[in-house]
Parts: sequence; structure tokens; C-alpha cells
Amino acid sequence: MVEDRRTMPDREAPVMTARRRRRQAAVFRVVNVPMRLVLGLPFRTPLSRQLMLVHHVGRTTGRHYRQPVSYVADGADLLTPGGGRWTKNLRDGVPVVLHLQGRDVTARPELVADVDEVDRLLGVMARANPRLERFVPLPRDADGRLERGPLTGAVQHGFRVVRWHLEAGTSP
Repeated sequence: MVEDRRTMPDREAPVMTARRRRRQAAVFRVVNVPMRLVLGLPFRTPLSRQLMLVHHVGRTTGRHYRQPVSYVADGADLLTPGGGRWTKNLRDGVPVVLHLQGRDVTARPELVADVDEVDRLLGVMARANPRLERFVPLPRDADGRLERGPLTGAVQHGFRVVRWHLEAGTSP
């Protein structure tokens, strides 16, 4: 028997509904405008401890974009959930400028698509920033681990974790 998603709590829903995705995208479009201003300041702000700006160029338009994204430090690297369309403009190993804690740094993105590694990295990110799970709504099993089926489906549909390798001498 198939359960009606409307009766299921959000944490048990197998995937984010289209309506919820559209609502979240609309909120991000509005919120990203002031976020770009605050995160672009030449000094650290309370928001810059978990958010940064990614400067990238559109692959078809050539237009310059500044995308606010959350990040988590993992040793010398940074991790970002890459579920948005902006990740399509990234190429493995091609340098990108990040505005990180009030300064511009260069980093090389690695788009992680291996399901086991994505699972591990999402765990690292969730431990460092528990609020992240609201934006990466993948269901968990009874033990709290991500369910493999939905995670595999998300990766097949383009979800990635971006591992940013910072330029030598740069620290998060």
C-alpha cells in the first residue's frame, strides 16, 4: 500500500515535493540578494562562518554569477552540498574564486558523484552543521543513516557534494 505524502511527516517523505522545491527556490531568490551584499563585505561577519560566495561564469551565457552557498571545513578542504543548477557551471579542477570570510581565495572544485563518498561527506557536513539537513532533504532509516535508494537517485539526477581544494597557503 502506498502512503499519501501529505500525511507523512517531512523527515519521512521519500523526496522533496515539487511544490516545496519551488517554494524553497523562490525564498532563496529573494534571500540571496541581501546575502550577496553581506557575504561580499571585505571583513568577516557572523554569517561568513557557514556561508561563502562562489564566483562562477555561466557555461552558455558567459555571465558572471555570485552564488551564496553553505560550507563546512573538512581538514584543508571545504565541503558544499551541490544540489542547485549552479554546480553545472563548475568543472573539476578548473579554478574558481570564493569570497570566504571577507577575502577572495582561489579553489579547485571536485564534484563528488560516488554514492558512498557522497554519503560519507554528507555525514561530515551534518555533524558540523546540523541545520544543513533542512536543505538536503534525504530520508533516513531507523538508525539515522541516509537511505541508499533515494541517495542513489539524487546522485543520478545530478546531486553532488563539491569538495573545494583551496590554493596552497590558504586556510578556511
